[in-house]
Amino acid sequence: MRRREFICFIGRGAAAWPLAARAQQGGKLATIGLLGSGTAAAQNTWTAAFVQRMRELGWIEGRNLTIEYRWAEGHTERLAGLANDLVRLNVDVILTHNTPPPLAAKQATSVIPIVFATAGDPVGSGIVASLARPGGNITGLSSEAPDAAGKKLELLRAVVPGLHRLATLADVNNPYAVLDVSKINQSARALRIDVASFEIQRGEQLDSTFEMLKGQTDALYVLPVPLLFTNRVRINTLALSARLPTLHGVREYVEAGGLMSYGPNWPSMWRRSGDLVDKILRGAKPADIPVEQPTEFDLIINLTTAKALGLTIPDKLLAIANEVIE
Repeated sequence: MRRREFICFIGRGAAAWPLAARAQQGGKLATIGLLGSGTAAAQNTWTAAFVQRMRELGWIEGRNLTIEYRWAEGHTERLAGLANDLVRLNVDVILTHNTPPPLAAKQATSVIPIVFATAGDPVGSGIVASLARPGGNITGLSSEAPDAAGKKLELLRAVVPGLHRLATLADVNNPYAVLDVSKINQSARALRIDVASFEIQRGEQLDSTFEMLKGQTDALYVLPVPLLFTNRVRINTLALSARLPTLHGVREYVEAGGLMSYGPNWPSMWRRSGDLVDKILRGAKPADIPVEQPTEFDLIINLTTAKALGLTIPDKLLAIANEVIE
């Protein structure tokens, strides 16, 4: 083989090496673009779980890894611009979560691999073609289980025995909200619970919405979407003033004063997303990595809120709760 051909061959081979090998050789640092729907402070527990798992897998910030953070701060309309910004930086992988951020990332690029740490009904919301064969440049972890809605309502009715009317609080700009409310409605019909939906587009609408809720419902289900997550303290303050028991999908709402939550363990899912990102950095294609479904579900109960509302938590629920906040 002539020298020039040999050099060209080596060049082509180096370009084909997995990024992990090149990083270990002291070349380019692997770059992850993290697209978050909330704020750095609000999502610190989740991102910390991801970063810790990456360290365990040999990816250390400043040594062979850099992370570019972009935060929408609860404003869904900012996601497209932030996703495009990460694409312009030509990051190696985009890590994101929930429903609007993965959709924004998918719209921004069909080339850069995308991993979602959590996503409610990724097939129904159009993020992936199927769980087994996601297709394209995107894969991740689903935060939805087939019977989750029914289980949530059964747990709520155990705490609120006279539950006949339920209100749902949703963000109309989030496509997942439509799917989740539909599942709640379906499960509520089977339990003979009437459901009224209240939709908001901005945090400023919360006060007037809760004025309408007073005396109109026995409990409130707050969807786990970015706009509501960002305003979770305000929501639970208003709910307590209105004497409304609240049901949530993730523990952070309960830590902020909500009554109870039942849903997948998000820090665990963010940690697991590190394994998927690691596979991609080492050469795997997102289309070949099936979307995983949640295996851990947590029941979190705020006993202080229950007492403030005059509710008694059944002993059997306290016994199975993953955590009771007092």
